[in-house]
Amino acid sequence: MPQRPQRLLIAAALLLAACVHGAAQSPSTTSPAGIAAIEAYKGTWKISTVTVDTAHSKAAKDEKVLRNDCWRSAGYYACNQYLDGVSQALIVFTYSQDKNLYTTYVIPRDGSGAHSGTLEIHGDTWIYPWEVTENGNTVYYRVVNIFTSRNSIQFRSEFSSDKKIWTPTTTGNEVRVSD
Repeated sequence: MPQRPQRLLIAAALLLAACVHGAAQSPSTTSPAGIAAIEAYKGTWKISTVTVDTAHSKAAKDEKVLRNDCWRSAGYYACNQYLDGVSQALIVFTYSQDKNLYTTYVIPRDGSGAHSGTLEIHGDTWIYPWEVTENGNTVYYRVVNIFTSRNSIQFRSEFSSDKKIWTPTTTGNEVRVSD
């Protein structure tokens, strides 16, 4: 996978991770309701992140405001994502009931090629996994969201060479400020 799409996928996964809240009143006691679960993305979120120095990240602290302008049409759910007031990407979600798996399609604003990923929902934990292979070496990445309430979430981005030992690169907290 070329560097630019990889970075867009990582950025989109982090942005999505930062804005997700439970699909119902209590994420830990409900299961996703198909594509309707994605409605949790609607709204405006204040995001605070801390990134550490690793082979895949550079140390930083950041605060942003993320707004998701979302809508549903039949089996699709789409969100135009704004970061600090500027549209960044259109993200389209689909859901496979047979696989209990969501597919994400990130369409960059600049017209470059779209790319896809997956979202796994397990109770109050939502995971965006992906992998990158370069020179015969595969590195696994994921963004893990843990819902602490309907309006707040803790998340982390991490990588692994074996899917057993995960090294965090970014941690963060999000608070929804409006629907």
